[in-house]
Amino acid sequence: MSGCKHASNGTFAEDWGHWIDQWTDPRQRRTFVMKARVLWTHQPLHAIGLFRLSSWCRRHHIPMLPEMLRRLNTVLYGLDIVSSIPIGGGLYLPHTVGTVIMAERIGRNVTIVSNVTIGMRHTGVFPTIGDDVYIGAGARVLGPITIGDGAVIGANAVVLTDIPPGATAVGVPAKIIRKSGQERQNAMPEARTEY
Repeated sequence: MSGCKHASNGTFAEDWGHWIDQWTDPRQRRTFVMKARVLWTHQPLHAIGLFRLSSWCRRHHIPMLPEMLRRLNTVLYGLDIVSSIPIGGGLYLPHTVGTVIMAERIGRNVTIVSNVTIGMRHTGVFPTIGDDVYIGAGARVLGPITIGDGAVIGANAVVLTDIPPGATAVGVPAKIIRKSGQERQNAMPEARTEY
């Protein structure tokens, strides 16, 4: 996880840029009005902004404000994210409600869909998430594990072990169905047709 090891706290501008990439035509010129429209119309981006402000306050040793902003984020947007987590730029949380994030570190350009839990399992050690990771809706990523760069975690997966870079993991508990560079064919078992 080369990028994640060196990831510092990203900036809101990087997050906003990732949102603009997701919601606009890349051939379209990036005007101020277009950027403002993305900021105005996407409430989860406001939640990310509150997280970035909370992180900034914590890094600058401003007392009480980081925790107040965290609680405000939970009340307004349903996002429980600790301000002490180093998260790279380009964070994309399209649906924040029900999402709980406590990790050792999260890399750059990570997508976390709705109702995801990233946190501890039995001890106070949390997951490390690499760069360019996609975590599907309802997934649980728990314990002292590492999710490699470019990994994909399927919806509702419960990840309890390390996932290598570029791999796809699904199921409860999550199993790797595709490794980096491997074709997806025959990775999934046949559907059961008898009842």
